[in-house]
Amino acid sequence: MMTVTVVGVGLIGGSLVLSMKQHGVATHVIGVDHDPTHLREAAARHLIDEGTTDLSAAVRRADLIILAVPMDALLSLLPEVLDMVDNQVVIDVGSTKKALLDVVRTHPKRSRFVAVHPMAGTEFSGPEAAVPELFRDKTLVLCDAEDSAADAVAQVEHVADALGMRRVYLGGAEHDMHVAYVSHISHITSFALALTVLEKERDEQRIFELASTGFSSTVRLAKSSSAMWVPIFRQNRENVLDVLDEHLRQLQHMRDVLAQEDYSAFTDLIHQANHIKRILK
Repeated sequence: MMTVTVVGVGLIGGSLVLSMKQHGVATHVIGVDHDPTHLREAAARHLIDEGTTDLSAAVRRADLIILAVPMDALLSLLPEVLDMVDNQVVIDVGSTKKALLDVVRTHPKRSRFVAVHPMAGTEFSGPEAAVPELFRDKTLVLCDAEDSAADAVAQVEHVADALGMRRVYLGGAEHDMHVAYVSHISHITSFALALTVLEKERDEQRIFELASTGFSSTVRLAKSSSAMWVPIFRQNRENVLDVLDEHLRQLQHMRDVLAQEDYSAFTDLIHQANHIKRILK
């Protein structure tokens, strides 16, 4: 039972505090956002109990501070918030970790910070995108947890358990490599597919009429915010380039096989891809 300050009341930050309130983990939520309309919307949707632009006061009053802003902003915001804390716990919910952890590696309050990544989300953004139970049965990655104070880690673990999340522990660099393959490539591929279809299929009405659930589910991530994803690609550039190179190699191979009309080989490729069913049920 705690007072929680969330900086950034969009999809992830808003959904997180909403779930914490519903599960009785948070008794009072203070929202901090540079956009007053976001604060009003978050209050109207009962994501937060009060909104403010006074970051320092909101940090002082909180037991747990959640930083849910774009990755580039986090690089300057996290050290600033750590300067303000005493024994409170600070977490971020960012999709990349190594650059952020490097920024605070020698900070005197580093132990009060727990780097986490909830592996959940949608293609929408803003307070209106927040939904209850977004994190149930999803994974919470805790990065470089050995550098955080034991009580801080325990508090975050308690929140994860209360929200019905699985917990995974990774190093920051290891995390960034893996999410490039299981998350970041999905988004950049979806952006590319949307551009391809918009270029080749100029009749928007036909796209609307003929788009199947398969196409819609594949391209839905292309609706995601550039303000969120460009900083992620920037900070995880090397890993994203590596996975893109492999993805392009696979696409080129499939194109070559199809151009050669080698349908037996194409069948083998699909059968190999079907092995993902053993991992993803």
